[in-house]
Amino acid sequence: MRRCTLVMAMVAAVTVCRAEIAYPQTADDVVAKYLAAIGGRTALAKVTSRVTMGTISASTPGGELTGSIEVYNKTPNKSRTLVKIDASQFGLGQIVQDQRFDGTTGYAIDSLNGNREITGDQLEIARSTTFPSPLLNYKDAGATLELVGREKDGDRDAYVLRLTPKTGPSARMFLDAETYLLTKTIITVNVPQIGGNVEQTVLMSDYRAVDDVKVAYQVKSVNQFQTLSITVTKVEQNTAIDEKMFSKPE
Repeated sequence: MRRCTLVMAMVAAVTVCRAEIAYPQTADDVVAKYLAAIGGRTALAKVTSRVTMGTISASTPGGELTGSIEVYNKTPNKSRTLVKIDASQFGLGQIVQDQRFDGTTGYAIDSLNGNREITGDQLEIARSTTFPSPLLNYKDAGATLELVGREKDGDRDAYVLRLTPKTGPSARMFLDAETYLLTKTIITVNVPQIGGNVEQTVLMSDYRAVDDVKVAYQVKSVNQFQTLSITVTKVEQNTAIDEKMFSKPE
C-alpha cells in the first residue's frame, strides 16, 4: 500500500512537471518579454510617430513588379500606406495605392481598382491596430489575449498568442521562443473587392534598433493571390506628421 501511494505521488509529480513544461508562462508573461525585447515600455512610450520608407516587390503570374512604399504612423492608431508600383510591362503604367486612416474612418485611393471608403474588417483592423504596438496597451483598448501554445515556426519554436480586439477579426501572433521578437502574424479578413475571405500571413525579420526600439527591416505579406516583399531603407521616429496626411482628400 505504501509502495502504491509512493508510485501515485511520483506519477502526480511527473504530471505536474509536464504541465509546467508545456505551459511555463502566461500570455502576459510572453507579452512582457516581447516588449522588453523590442526596447521596453519606457522607450516605446516615447515613440509618438514613425515614417518608414522602403522598396516593394510583388510576385504575380505575369512576373515580378517593383516599386516604393511609404508608411506613416501616429499614436494612437492613425496610419497611411502609400505604394507606387511600376506596371509598365503590363501596359498599366504606375499603380498607386494610398490607404489612409484618420483614427475613425478610412479611405483608399486606388488607381487599379478605384477609390473607395474602407469598410468592414479592413476598417475594424485599422481601428484596433494601435501604434507603436497593439500589445503595448491591449487591455486598455478592450482586446483580449490568449496564449494558444508553443509551435514550430520554420525550424524554430514560437509562442503563439491570439489577440482578439473589441471588434473585428482576431489575429494569431508568433513570437520566437528565444528572442521573443514577433516573427509572424496570421489574420483572416473579409475583402469585399474579391467577394470573400483572405488569409493574410505577414512575416517579419531583420530587426534593427531605431532610437532604442527594434523595427523589422524585412517584411513579407503572403495570401492566396500574391506575395509582397518589403525591404525597409529608412525609419524616422517622432517627426512631425500633418494630420491631413491621414484624412480623405478634399
